[in-house]
Amino acid sequence: MPPERRSRARPDRSAGARLDRKSRKKPDRRAAAGPGGPPRKAAPSSQRKPPARPSAAAAAIAVAAEEERRLRQRNRLALEEDKPAVERCLEELVFGDVEDDEDALLRRLQGSRVQAQEDSDDSEAEKEPKDNFLFQKKPVWVDEEDEDDEMVDMMNNRFRKDMMKNTGESQLSKDKLQKRLKEEFQHAMGGVPAWAETNKQKTSLDDESEEDEDDLLQRTGNFISTSTSLPKGILKIKNCQHANAERPTTARISSVQFHPRAQVVMVAALDNAVSLFQVDGRTNPKIQSIYLEKFPIYKACFSANGEEVLATSIHSKVLYVYDMLAGKLIPVHQVRGLKEKLVRSFEVSPDGSFLLINGVAGYLHLLSMKTKELIGSMKINGRVAASTFSSDSKKVYASSGDGEVYVWDVNSRKCLNRFVDEGSLYGLSIATSRNGQYVACGSNCGVVNIYNQDSCLQETNPKPVKAIMNLVTGVTSLTFNPTTEILAIASEEMKEAVRLVHLPSCTVFSNFPVIKKKTISLVHTMDFSPRSGYFALGNEKGKALLYRYCFPRSLAVNKDINHREI
Repeated sequence: MPPERRSRARPDRSAGARLDRKSRKKPDRRAAAGPGGPPRKAAPSSQRKPPARPSAAAAAIAVAAEEERRLRQRNRLALEEDKPAVERCLEELVFGDVEDDEDALLRRLQGSRVQAQEDSDDSEAEKEPKDNFLFQKKPVWVDEEDEDDEMVDMMNNRFRKDMMKNTGESQLSKDKLQKRLKEEFQHAMGGVPAWAETNKQKTSLDDESEEDEDDLLQRTGNFISTSTSLPKGILKIKNCQHANAERPTTARISSVQFHPRAQVVMVAALDNAVSLFQVDGRTNPKIQSIYLEKFPIYKACFSANGEEVLATSIHSKVLYVYDMLAGKLIPVHQVRGLKEKLVRSFEVSPDGSFLLINGVAGYLHLLSMKTKELIGSMKINGRVAASTFSSDSKKVYASSGDGEVYVWDVNSRKCLNRFVDEGSLYGLSIATSRNGQYVACGSNCGVVNIYNQDSCLQETNPKPVKAIMNLVTGVTSLTFNPTTEILAIASEEMKEAVRLVHLPSCTVFSNFPVIKKKTISLVHTMDFSPRSGYFALGNEKGKALLYRYCFPRSLAVNKDINHREI
């Protein structure tokens, strides 16, 4: 037997010994033989299949696709070389690393489009933005104490202690304390302010008042302007409901002032009462009234931070201080070192540090606003007619009965300058502007001289920028508005004797007041709101008249019309 046949007939015994006999299979005779074996038997011609050969068209498509991929890769590399490293890093973070396979980004976008189409079949309530390739980030660290309901001590704080309803509320949670503060605020404001009601619906009263509004509030196109200052000539102004309409009185209004921070106006009268009203221009609801027995109020004023109300009487040397946060009335019977029998006229410094009291015999007394103790006194020649602080609270301007004006330094209490008010026999009022530019002096003959503050400090005989001669009786009230664009002048000796002066042109607005209506009467006090949206007057008939006027700046107009800020 040939060697090839012998090796084929005898299987490998060592390999077969390792296999189970049952698992042995007969060799497939149709399988091809080994390299040395005989050739396999050929299949019939009817069962033969031709070998699969790639067509010429498929080969051409594959070559074109490969060439296009190489061109795309080369163009991408050329663009990547011009991009900075930061931009490449951002692209990898947003689109992923598609350097090896550019079609990955297209597959992603197609997948997100398919997902969006599937989501469009869902209901509207279940529609939410989904991200197919951005994972949700989890917080790295969570403080377990933040989730606990921390308790706040109510006993060791005098403001929180007043909010306790019983002794069992020595500690309150943060949520309960927040609700309690909200209740206290609503109680102090007389309810939820109109500007805080987001879902407030218009009532029939609002509709009627809107119908009665003049052309000023019905159109806004003319108010949108690039002008940064108030134009002279005619002032856009509108009558509002009286500030004290919910607490009418027949006593003379001695003081009217807007709160420096809240939408509140204070009205004080000779009927021994100080009342606070919320300003909305329509109803002006009353917040509260403070009654001082046998204390006809000569002057009342807010502190600089608005937390206190100071009041003096026409025949008492007691100074009352009402703490608005604590709701307590504190009388100041005697100031150490102060020998005045009567305390009437006073001024509060803009920074809230000092209280200036006009004494007799030419004395000006400077007190600490915090302790109500005397710091020092200043002396001028003659009688003190009026006094005021500068806008930075570093200087005091005092007008004497002899027609002279004195400028004092608050810290050293030394006289910096002294000059004669031009054309004045004796002064009645004085005021300084908020921007530190003007000083206005009113005299007994009805003339108001407007000076530059720099000339008042440096010159011994300064000349006024303008002399306003629209009043014929003594000027008893002077007030600059917060933006130093209007100066209000008034005399309590003649009816309708009030004018609004435009600055810096120093001309009077011709449409205020309306003389034919005779609604103002004798003006004893006046004030502008902190954002110059409202103007208030107090007359001898017990009415606190309220006006709203608009600036050409669209921002101020929109705020005033919507009653959001005053």
